Amino acid sequence: MHGQASYLLTVITFLPLFSVAALLVLRSDDHVWIRRIAFVASLGEFAVSLLLLRGFDYTDPGFQYQEFYNWIGPSIHYHLGVDGISLFLVLLTTFLTPLAILCSWKSIEHNVKGFFVSLLVIETAMIGVFVSLDLFLFFVFWELTLIPMYFLIGIWGHERRIYAAVKFILYTMFGSILMLVAIIWLYHLSGTFDLPVIENILANSAPLSSTKELLLFGAFFLAFAIKVPLFPLHTWLPDAHTDAPTAGSVILAGVMLKLGTYGILRFCLPLFPFASHKLAPLIGVLAIIGIVYGALVATVQHDLKRLVAYTSVSHLGFVVLGIFAFNTVAIQGAIYQMLNHGVSTGALFLVVGMLYDRRHTHEISEFGGLATPMPVLMSLFLFIALSSLALPPLNGFIGEFLILIGTFASHHVWAGWAASGAVLSAIYLLWAYQRVALGEVTVDKNRSLPDASGRERFILGTLAVAILFMGIASPYFTRPMEPATNALLQQMADQLQRPQNALKRPAVPAAVAPHAVVLPAAMTERRSRP
Repeated sequence: MHGQASYLLTVITFLPLFSVAALLVLRSDDHVWIRRIAFVASLGEFAVSLLLLRGFDYTDPGFQYQEFYNWIGPSIHYHLGVDGISLFLVLLTTFLTPLAILCSWKSIEHNVKGFFVSLLVIETAMIGVFVSLDLFLFFVFWELTLIPMYFLIGIWGHERRIYAAVKFILYTMFGSILMLVAIIWLYHLSGTFDLPVIENILANSAPLSSTKELLLFGAFFLAFAIKVPLFPLHTWLPDAHTDAPTAGSVILAGVMLKLGTYGILRFCLPLFPFASHKLAPLIGVLAIIGIVYGALVATVQHDLKRLVAYTSVSHLGFVVLGIFAFNTVAIQGAIYQMLNHGVSTGALFLVVGMLYDRRHTHEISEFGGLATPMPVLMSLFLFIALSSLALPPLNGFIGEFLILIGTFASHHVWAGWAASGAVLSAIYLLWAYQRVALGEVTVDKNRSLPDASGRERFILGTLAVAILFMGIASPYFTRPMEPATNALLQQMADQLQRPQNALKRPAVPAAVAPHAVVLPAAMTERRSRP
């Protein structure tokens, strides 16, 4: 399938945007049909995206379903493709968007059309980031994600929504500007924006000097680290989450944060292997600080939504740590943890949003004993919290275990410190659940709160099934990632050991080389031809 002409990625990328046209035709006050069309369009998008699984070759480390056309002049191309790293991130996006739309069915009452248009536009932008193989096209989609999220927070958010939206846009735009400079620099070095061609040129024809590579890596990495967000660049995230509407928090935590970790894997590691290895100790330390700091700050939060926001700082620290352990197991665990975090933390934000719809507060002190009037919702809350704290056999355990195993093979101390984050996550999540759900009902108005509706049970039940399936059937996800991961690490090792760079670049240390990976000749190709 990947060797044939295919328009599947174009359809998947732009189908949500095409459905926006249908919404724009409707009257602004026709809320019922606006919601229906948005939900059906997102559900159809998910169904179409599943076709990627049917023709995907799990043994091929290269890009599949490629589309390559001249776009602007001779250097800017419309080049799309997916590999084992990006495949499930596309599916995560199309899976969470219908649930985000469904959770907003009743909670969004003003400017309904604009809200659902924003959700569909941001879906197109995020998918575009995951499938773009041209740096110019990638940057267009990268910037496009900012606009609808800015409006989602600034228009439909809570009390401090303007402050949170402006802070979000300023942080991310600062990183984007530096990345744009680096992209232009790469273009002047290579004469193209096409990512596979740039990889080939840097690896063979025009290797970068150590100083240039460090500068370019820094520009790319800063943009991605802000998006993750990596400590100490995380301060925009709790504000954005706290004041975003529920659907905005689900999309932000579930998918948008993964744009940063995906960018590190797709650009920083293969384009700048020397800089990646040289700065790995610093980045590893920052990731561990983020793991521990995020967990400790979450423990003392009195705002339930802000508590869940700080869990993202901790959990995404695990992902960054796994990436910079530089071995197949850790990177597979990092990619899988991206998916796990998207499902589990997205579900936590949905629970918090359902509580907010009933009480219009996030203060933990305003809850207490909710398991009595709301047994179904609190049972699902507990199940999702156990997933987030990495209890086996749920999905969070698999991702964190793979990251810790892979990291331990390279850096024993890193793994030890990171493991403390798993312990702390149990403390803050179980303590939060205890204060919200267990004991006597502490506020009289909570005694008559309705339990989860049929719509809410469907949303959380769907995510609970996904959590359990991902926990017990993880090989269905990790095996397709392995060839692309092995090829990435092999490509980095080959570049670092090139004879022409032996004097200015260190050989790959044994501790960070791919562990026990013997690649067939067919797997040494990073990509397949368009």
